[in-house]
Amino acid sequence: MEPELLLPDDVPAGHRCGYAALIGQPNVGKSTLINALVGQKLSIVTPKPQTTRHRILGILSAPAYQIVLLDTPGIIEPRYRLQEAMMRNVRHAISDADVLLFMADATRDTPDSLGLSFVGERPSFLLLNKIDLIRQEDALPLAQVYLNAFPFKEVFPISALTGFNLQPMLTTLLTYLPEGPPFYPKDQLSEHPERFFIAEIIREKIFLKYSQEVPYSTQVNVVTYEEREGKKDMLHAEIVVERDSQKAILIGKGGSALKRIGIAARKDIEAFTGRPLYMQLHVKVRERWRSNDTFLRSFGFEA
Repeated sequence: MEPELLLPDDVPAGHRCGYAALIGQPNVGKSTLINALVGQKLSIVTPKPQTTRHRILGILSAPAYQIVLLDTPGIIEPRYRLQEAMMRNVRHAISDADVLLFMADATRDTPDSLGLSFVGERPSFLLLNKIDLIRQEDALPLAQVYLNAFPFKEVFPISALTGFNLQPMLTTLLTYLPEGPPFYPKDQLSEHPERFFIAEIIREKIFLKYSQEVPYSTQVNVVTYEEREGKKDMLHAEIVVERDSQKAILIGKGGSALKRIGIAARKDIEAFTGRPLYMQLHVKVRERWRSNDTFLRSFGFEA
């Protein structure tokens, strides 16, 4: 006979709590899904692949459960040290998870064979995202290909953008999570500090404005952030690039390009914090920082 599970007095009997890791190729909609489920923009979203670098933790809580969602970088074959660190973030998320949510793009004809290699022993769901862009019956052949490759416990056609079929997926997900008390306060949405999300907002604006190598060579660090009573908050952030030519592009003529990035970022940061902001942005060059273990560690990546 198993011992009775003892819960704190304010946690109802049968309360479920656990980790669910989202994995899959770049640009399949993992960040859009975690934002939709949590109800707040935690992961930056752009049309470009490999936007997410860190493991983003979002917390979805209700009186009877708490689901800790792990948004991960898109699975790729790494070409330099930063990408190796990103793939380690994926593996760590998988090792922490009670359930894996393997997301695939329903509009793609070719299955994600590389991503499938990351699916392990844990119960795994297949989420066929972007179902709103095709007929549901057209997704059946792709679903069967995935099921032939791996015995997924559940299959859900979903749309992270419109919210289609997300509630049934969550209801089923809960049945796979263990009973236990919450890991975090019920009003907490993430374990990342405010500074992390501020830096991500700035990085998102760079991804949206620039193409090719510039956004991928960019790292944003918050140098100082000061809340000031009765005044605008003070933010000083630095944008790190790998070459002088990239620095010139980001700054623009007379600083015009950097100013546009700052204006766009400040609007979203103020919406995120709920406070007015004065911000300063500077651009620094750190040659080949994406392949330098010292720089990667200083920027919060596991080298």
